[in-house]
Amino acid sequence: MSKNISRRHFFNRSVGLGVGSFLFKNFSFAGPEVKSGMVPLIITSHTNETGKKAMKAGWDILAKGGTAVDAIEKAANIIEVDPEDTGTGYGGLPNEHGVVQLDASIMDGKTYNAGSVACLENIKTPCSVARIVMERTDHVMLVGKYALEFAKQWGFKEEDLLTEKSRKAWLRWKERLSDSDDWGPPEHLKDLPETRAVLSNEGEIDFHYGTTNVLAIDKNNDVAGITTTSGLSYKIPGRIGDSPIIGAGLYVDNEVGAAAATGRGEDVIKSCASYYMVLRMQQGRTPQQACEDALKMIINKYKKINPEFFPSEKFVAINKQGEMGCARTQGMEYPRMSVRNQNGFDFYEGRIAFPLAEEVFPAKGILKSYEGKYQIQPDLIVTITLRDRWLRAEADRRRIGQLFAISQTEFVNGRGSTKVIFEINDKGQVVGLTLKLQDRIMQLKKIR
Repeated sequence: MSKNISRRHFFNRSVGLGVGSFLFKNFSFAGPEVKSGMVPLIITSHTNETGKKAMKAGWDILAKGGTAVDAIEKAANIIEVDPEDTGTGYGGLPNEHGVVQLDASIMDGKTYNAGSVACLENIKTPCSVARIVMERTDHVMLVGKYALEFAKQWGFKEEDLLTEKSRKAWLRWKERLSDSDDWGPPEHLKDLPETRAVLSNEGEIDFHYGTTNVLAIDKNNDVAGITTTSGLSYKIPGRIGDSPIIGAGLYVDNEVGAAAATGRGEDVIKSCASYYMVLRMQQGRTPQQACEDALKMIINKYKKINPEFFPSEKFVAINKQGEMGCARTQGMEYPRMSVRNQNGFDFYEGRIAFPLAEEVFPAKGILKSYEGKYQIQPDLIVTITLRDRWLRAEADRRRIGQLFAISQTEFVNGRGSTKVIFEINDKGQVVGLTLKLQDRIMQLKKIR
């Protein structure tokens, strides 16, 4: 689903100007030098505490000589049943009707076998159902009520997948979806300060594409992978993304490695992205390069139709040597994945596909991309970077702000307390920049 984020949606989910951890790197596709890895190995696109627990559980199996298939299922299950995780399994964000519909796939490189389920309701661990489809049927995919019927035949218990957290998130989305329906405060109360305060205190609108990937290589050098998701938040009921589609959201080749995807599933389906990444590794590319190649391929397809469109994707890959890669098309932070091997637990950081910033813009002074350094205080220099209506401010390798365009030259944060205004001359060049922070107005001095 193509999404040009609305201003209303942005204000509900934007961050304010607070110091946060951010590693500042260049905006090219050039990936890190990937050194030879080691096997056994297990990785996940999840990088929170649950992802770390998942890696420990999966590694415990691999370290005892267990199979890659057993390891990835155990790891994925831990993520799927986490009630705080709104992107997979139990507690995943629902479709537009408030129903959680799950997709998952699994592929075993050793047997060249695969299984998947789509639009599965009321089962916390869809990847385990997908494994039974893979191992105990001659099919690859089961869908909807028949996938549920199949799961129940194999002893899976039906449960309500909505947690209080995900239910409230859905209701907030329903209330704020439109100004012209009857959801939300009564007409005569909605503009009162106290009503606005209540809505503001309820927090931001949760929205994402969901999904986690788990890939592994065992001691026998056999490769396996899982992709599991609750899918696009508030999707049209019945929508299926890339996660359950072999070759799109996941692909494994036991002679090469494995690749998987998160993000906007429609792009991944049309590009067969995971298969393409594995193919590129077979042709000699590193996993990091293969991830970037797939992103380039997708972006180049859209450039011919809409040069300003950059889909939201994150890809991960591993090869038989234990090398790994991770890349995404856009975002405010560089992509990472959790890794566990004989050296212990660690994070791998990949690359983000930003076009290079430019100092000169198209005619009429419409700001599209920019990078400049400005002095705010004698000892504080800030790098201002703009791409595709998003503005980022960084100082001393720390992210200190994320803002969104409200006009051609004005950018604000979510609370409206911070604004950056560009002054552009008739040649389309930036000649001045003003920062409004709370009640303070500062003319920033550009560092040549």
